[in-house]
Amino acid sequence: MNWGSWSNFIDMGGRGFYVWGSYFITLICIVFELGLLARQKRALWQRLTQLMKLNKQG
Repeated sequence: MNWGSWSNFIDMGGRGFYVWGSYFITLICIVFELGLLARQKRALWQRLTQLMKLNKQG
């Protein structure tokens, strides 16, 4: 597509709010999901470390 200018590209024929809003919401969801995964991974590693220490003691 040939938009002609950056303002026309951002406006998206009058639908820019919905298009860019959808991209923004999707980006927020992906970042939130990655944060949750990182937190779960950290908790899992901490739990595994605790179990390994208990196993060595017993």
